[in-house]
Amino acid sequence: MRPEIAVIGGSGVYSLESVKKLKEVSISTPYGRVSQIALARVHDRVVAFLPRHGKGHTVPPHRINYRANIWALKKLGVSRILATTASGTVNKRMKPGELALLTQFIDFTKSRSQTFYEGGKAGVVHVDMTEPYCPELRAVLQKTARRLGIKVHPRATYACMEGPRFETPAEIKALQILGADLVGMTNIPECVLARELGICYAAIGIVTNYGAGLVKKPVSHAEVLALMKKNIHKTQRLILESIKHIPSKRSCRCAEAAEQGRMRA
Repeated sequence: MRPEIAVIGGSGVYSLESVKKLKEVSISTPYGRVSQIALARVHDRVVAFLPRHGKGHTVPPHRINYRANIWALKKLGVSRILATTASGTVNKRMKPGELALLTQFIDFTKSRSQTFYEGGKAGVVHVDMTEPYCPELRAVLQKTARRLGIKVHPRATYACMEGPRFETPAEIKALQILGADLVGMTNIPECVLARELGICYAAIGIVTNYGAGLVKKPVSHAEVLALMKKNIHKTQRLILESIKHIPSKRSCRCAEAAEQGRMRA
């Protein structure tokens, strides 16, 4: 039972609604053991579900073992990942409760391991990030959203902060100047690591709040979770329906990125 598709759930997305779990697996990796990976059948396809923060949101964003998570999914046989990420809005056209498909990112993380290739036997890889998110998966999500009547912004630039604190108003203003649309704490290095292993990766930004300073009230995690709870059904419906329409054969270039960036002695 080898899943080709994985779903990584962010804040508030800790399971796949109305999907019967087949079993739960634990995978050993060079970076540690990953447990709580649920295997389920969705539209006759085996899908792996991984809660990014652990069950009950026990792991903060800067402590997530991103390398172990992505390695474990690859070891299971996953070649496509659909991820969710709770996001604050920097662009007021993207309002709380709406969804957006990530197309670019700006990285402000500070202490996270961003590569599987640390030199030595592993070698060195300078992976191309011109198109960080799989265009084929993104197109499936966009078409499915249109079919379901779900409003989704087709393009969004995501700024990833270290966390776990929220941003200051000055930081939000700076991100606006830099061209960010959304801000969050988890998408990097997750999407970079997936690309290094040749896995197609697409992310749905779930807009949960206005960035600090854009409205008068302060940002709270309780507010984020409350809005996530309100919109989780819509997000999961989009993901589950999209899985049905993902083509069996990949036609994108995601699988080639790491090999093209490999430095040869």
